[in-house]
Parts: sequence; C-alpha cells; structure tokens
Amino acid sequence: MMGQATRIDIRWRAFGGGPKVVLLHGGMQTSGNFTKLARALAGDFTVYVPDRRGRGRSGPARPGHGLRDEISDLAAVLDETGARNVFGLSSGAVIALRAAMELPIERLALYEPPLKHGDHDPVAWLPRFEKELSRGRRAAAFVTAAKGTGDLRYAPRAALIPLLGLAIRAGEGRRIGDLIPTMRLDAAVVEDAAGPLGMYRSVTAETLLLGGDRSPAYLKGVLNGLEPVLPRVRRVTLTGVGHLAADDSGKPETVAAELRKFF
Repeated sequence: MMGQATRIDIRWRAFGGGPKVVLLHGGMQTSGNFTKLARALAGDFTVYVPDRRGRGRSGPARPGHGLRDEISDLAAVLDETGARNVFGLSSGAVIALRAAMELPIERLALYEPPLKHGDHDPVAWLPRFEKELSRGRRAAAFVTAAKGTGDLRYAPRAALIPLLGLAIRAGEGRRIGDLIPTMRLDAAVVEDAAGPLGMYRSVTAETLLLGGDRSPAYLKGVLNGLEPVLPRVRRVTLTGVGHLAADDSGKPETVAAELRKFF
C-alpha cells in the first residue's frame, strides 16, 4: 500500500498491521531496499517505509537540501501516520538520531550512523566522488562512495568499475545509476550533523544501537562513543553481517529479529 504526506511530497509504502514503525533507508537506497525487512516485521507491526526526498516516488530535493530538511520530512511522516517508533540505517540513522532530539519519537533503533567521531572523516570520499561524477564516470563515483562509506572496501577498484559500468547501463542497474548522485544528499546530512556526541544526552527515546561484527572499525567506534552518552540505551552486535545487513541484499531477517523484540 502506498501513502503520502499531504503537506509535502514524501511517499511511502505500508505493510502489515499493529504498532506503527517507520524504517528510514540510507544512501543509494530507496524504500525498495527495505522490502524484506518490512515484510519480516509486517506480521507484528504496521511498517511505513518512506522514500527519502530525491529518491523513489518522493519529490525532488531542493538546492541546499540537508539535515534540517530531512528532519522536517520525517516529522511529516510521523504526523501523517502517528508512528512513534523509528529505525534508521546509516545516514537514515543520523537523521533519526537528530530528529529524536526534537520529535515525539519514543523508541529509536539505529544501525551504524556514520557520524564524525575521533580522527575519521566519514565524507572524505566526497571530493573524488564529485570529480568523477562531473566527468560522467558514474561507475567510478559509485565505487568511490561505496569504498569511502565502508562497503566494497576489500574489492579492487579496477575490477569493480567495468562491471558496475555494464550493470548501470542495463536493467536494474539503471535505477542504481540514477541514485548515485543522491549520495551528495547523504554527505550533506553527515556534514550537517557534525558535532560532539555529548549533544545526544538530550535524547529521551529508548534507543537500540545495532551494528555488525564485519562492519568498518570507524562505525563500531561511533557506536562505542554513543553508548555511554544516550540515557536509555542498549546495544546489540550482530554476528556475520556488515553495514548493509538490513538491506534486501544483506540479512534483514537478522535485523528484524532484534527490531521485533525492541519495538
């Protein structure tokens, strides 16, 4: 079932019935990447999966789109649906965490938000990405972003780029090609969220921190930094998975098991 926030052009897919949960996707994703996760939860919950602005069926991102706009979009979804439980993956987790400082979110589940913490810059990949994209090298830009955010970090660029180039020009790969430029929006979210982790002491929502034992060390470091700061928190490390466990290409049933217990 499809839905839409009436005051802004944000659309979502709805599954199941029961207590209401919003799933907020990450970079180079749409609501379609959470189909398996949503269906795994639909037996117990009404699950709303919005397309973040500029992706899927939702409206375009305006110039200067950033964290403030993403929080407003999430607020519209919560207002329209009445949901008070939110799960966010990656940049979606950054949005959900910052939104919890001001929106009526009661339960908050975060999968590895790529916040700036310590010496690591989670958007150090952006200048190379922009350069490649400006030259029309979408496959190279995809690899740069994926490696920079921790995915595909062990695969050689020389092998990945030609394969991705072929995929982007055909079939389902065209959708991925269209999503590559939206990584600018995710980088803006991460940059706008920069600041000391201590600011999240004001989050009153019960919070679940999720991560994979195969994820990049810097994402584990962010969770290490958030855990003692959040007032009502527990943490779960999932075995045998990485950053994209919640995605249809990962092991969403493993994530769903933890979300079902938490929500």
